[in-house]
Amino acid sequence: MSEDEAMAEQQFQLTADVSTADPAAIGPLLRQLVAGSITETADGFHVEAAMTGPAARDLNRSLLSALRRAERRTRLRAEWTAGGMTERFFDYVPKGTRPASPDS
Repeated sequence: MSEDEAMAEQQFQLTADVSTADPAAIGPLLRQLVAGSITETADGFHVEAAMTGPAARDLNRSLLSALRRAERRTRLRAEWTAGGMTERFFDYVPKGTRPASPDS
């Protein structure tokens, strides 16, 4: 078994707010990257989706990096929930972990 196979992929529920100065550039890319509910807001987009990956930090980093390639000032406030725990991030920075609320 390879090292990649040894890392268990988890299903995460993502709830995020994406802020951007260029919604026209970010919107189509976001729809390619995330299969879920994407709603336009005054500052950008609100996202609710399921994504699979080895860890919330890795998914958060890959999503924000892809968005910043399109518009470098894009900001991501995200909550990733799996296994009864929710991890919060502001851009690349972890902001804490807490038990998931019952409706997550």
